[in-house]
Amino acid sequence: MSAYRTSATGLLRLSAEGTLVDVLTEHTRANGHGASPAEKRSWARSLPVLAQDLVDAGLGQVEVLVEYQLPLTSRRLDAVLAGIDPRTGEDSYLVVELKQWSYATAYEGSDTLVVVEHARGPRLHPGVQVGDYCQYLTDFLGLFGRDRKLLRGAAYLHNAFDRDVIDLLDRPATELSRIFTGQRRGQWLDHLRTLFAPEPGAGAGDRFLTSTVRPSRHLLAYAALELKERSHFTLLDEQRVAYELVMHAVERARTGNHKRAVVVAGGPGSGKSVIALSVLGELARRNRTVLHATGSRSFTQTLRRYAGRGSTRLQSLFKYFNSFMDADPNDIEVLICDEAHRIRETSVNRFTAKDRRTSARPQIEELFAAARVPVFLLDEHQVVKPGELGNVEVISAYAGKLGLDVDVVSLHDQFRCGGSEAYEQWVLDLLGLDGGEPSVWAGDGRFDVRVVDSPEELEAYLAERQGVSGTARMSAGYCWPWSDPRPDGTLVPDVTIGGWARPWNVKSERSVGEAPG
Repeated sequence: MSAYRTSATGLLRLSAEGTLVDVLTEHTRANGHGASPAEKRSWARSLPVLAQDLVDAGLGQVEVLVEYQLPLTSRRLDAVLAGIDPRTGEDSYLVVELKQWSYATAYEGSDTLVVVEHARGPRLHPGVQVGDYCQYLTDFLGLFGRDRKLLRGAAYLHNAFDRDVIDLLDRPATELSRIFTGQRRGQWLDHLRTLFAPEPGAGAGDRFLTSTVRPSRHLLAYAALELKERSHFTLLDEQRVAYELVMHAVERARTGNHKRAVVVAGGPGSGKSVIALSVLGELARRNRTVLHATGSRSFTQTLRRYAGRGSTRLQSLFKYFNSFMDADPNDIEVLICDEAHRIRETSVNRFTAKDRRTSARPQIEELFAAARVPVFLLDEHQVVKPGELGNVEVISAYAGKLGLDVDVVSLHDQFRCGGSEAYEQWVLDLLGLDGGEPSVWAGDGRFDVRVVDSPEELEAYLAERQGVSGTARMSAGYCWPWSDPRPDGTLVPDVTIGGWARPWNVKSERSVGEAPG
């Protein structure tokens, strides 16, 4: 189960008995997530308010799904209300984002970013935040495939007066992004009554939690649509903050002649490249001078092949870090440096002409100089080759040396591994990358880890599941040579362990023998 569920009356009873925080703490622990002190305070201060409002609205039997985990991610929603629509008799759902904010203003005139009292850095506008949650659910839950109107969204700032968050109320409301303050409690109760009948919502809750999950959009397969036809990737929370910060920095730099840097840090599967392609696509559509660069030949070639498929102009947007040795200062508006942990000390390589080697600058200097808004997306735990030095500290220090403003966004969510934060943290501890100690994998109900004694056993295990419960793949580290096919087209079994040997995957897009491209 991806949420703690109860009726509004049951939630209020738990709160009155003083056990609400303990129950939710046990729930999160059982689902592989430790509850932080901030989360506990939030539960204690916000959930009883929501439960009391439902009871006062005569909706005590509406089902409340607390800490619901979005499918295929590690992001959890504050609450999803499930019940029956009083007008249609159909299921009705409301995503509720609970905020304890009492004072907030727009961030430098932005209508998507806000500044919250006593909080560091800009936050996402709660209306945008809950709207993105709804969009993600309609993209991924089969329940909403037939009728997206079953789902609505609202942000409830129950501690706020209108005058103290007036900037937030300027943003037009939609069915997916309404905002209510404590001062508007009466309107909030009326809104709840329009969405839910005073009937049990357990059945609607069952259908929500057991809904089929459609596969996520494949990043590269849909990149061409993203760039050409604005097929929108749904960005959530810090992902959307990062996107909006870049767009905001571009406009500020354009109108105020002011250089600014943005750094986005996150682990594998946190959405860095989705952000990069979303920014690239939007800026390209606005006719801004924008380029995407990486330090990886395979990554750049893959993006050119899929994101720029069929268009030489689109393919030309994808460059390498060493492409900017001779770039004029601020020659382009935005340079998106994806996999920036692969920034090297210098762009010089064996192909660099001798007369250019003596005047070579540090690669990070070249990247900063090339664009009015350099954007760096990186994973601080990842180093592929010796001499790679990109990390938040190095990039921020260089920005400080130049006297530039730099915005740093950390992505904490996991969009791979079934959204299992527990597995991600277990791997970090196992490899000594996060200060923790290796531990025995205890499981979290979302990800399965097994150890086998031989490659033969592993291959048999995967073959048994291939085509039965999905797809199965075997991977290997770069510890063996990677040969070209033999003259007769057969593959060389480079990966050899004892008496077991298999070839790598095919290098080209063309099939080789029975091996697909």
